[in-house]
Amino acid sequence: MFQIGGLIVFCRLLAQTTALLNAQPLPLDQTLLLEGTPAQDPSPTDLAGSLTDALSNGLLSEGLLGILENLPLLNILKTGGGTSAGLLGGLLGKVTSVVPLLNNIIDVKITNPQLLELGLVQSPDGHRLYATIPLGITLNVNTPLAGHLLKLAVKLNITAEILAVKNEQGKIHLVLGDCTHSPGRLQISLLNGLAPLPVQSLVNSLSSVLNDVLPELVQAEVCPLVNEVLSQLDVTLVHSIADLLIHGLEFVIEV
Repeated sequence: MFQIGGLIVFCRLLAQTTALLNAQPLPLDQTLLLEGTPAQDPSPTDLAGSLTDALSNGLLSEGLLGILENLPLLNILKTGGGTSAGLLGGLLGKVTSVVPLLNNIIDVKITNPQLLELGLVQSPDGHRLYATIPLGITLNVNTPLAGHLLKLAVKLNITAEILAVKNEQGKIHLVLGDCTHSPGRLQISLLNGLAPLPVQSLVNSLSSVLNDVLPELVQAEVCPLVNEVLSQLDVTLVHSIADLLIHGLEFVIEV
C-alpha cells in the first residue's frame, strides 16, 4: 500500500511540475536576436519615394498653398508699365502691349491651389537629382465681357535641381541648385466651356500674359521654399541620398 500510495503522490507532483513548465513563457534566445536577419538598407526607389514625400510634406507645412493663393496677380495685370523695381517691375513691362484689353478685368482671385504629385529623375552623371514640382490653381476672373465669373484652370511645373555638398566641417547637406520653370509650358484651360468671341479673345490675351508672368512669379516664391525644406530634411535620409549622389551611383527611379 505504501508503494502504491507513494507512486500516486509522485505522479501528481510530476503532473503539477509539467503544468507549471508549460505555463512559463519560454526565454528569448539572445543569440538568435543578435544573429537574426540584419536590417536592410533602403533601396534607391524607397529613398526616392521618401524624398518626394518629405519634399511634398515640407512644402505644404511651410505654407505653399497659402503663398499660391495670395500671389499679387491682379496688381500685375492691372498696372501698365510703371517704374516698380525688382521682379514686379520686370513683369509689369511684359503686359503693357495688352493693357487696354486687360482693363476689362475687374478682379482676379486665385482659388483651389494644389501641389500635385512630385516627380524625380537623376542626371546622366548620377550626381544630381531633378525634382519636378507640379502646381495647380484656379483663376476666377470677373469681367463685364462675360457677365459671369470666368474660371481658368492653370497648371505649371517648377524644376528644382538637388545637389549633395559637404561644408567646411565635413557635414553633408542637400542643397538647391538651379530652380527654374519651363517657358511656354503653362497649361491653361477654360472651365466654363465655350465662350463668346469677345470673351475668348480676352481669355487668349490673358493666357498669353500669364505664360509670361505667372511662372516667374511662382518661381520667385516657391524656389526659396524648396531650399528651406531641403535644410530641414531628416539627417538619415539626407546621408543615404547624398552617398548615392556623391559617388554617382545609380539611382533607380520610376519616371
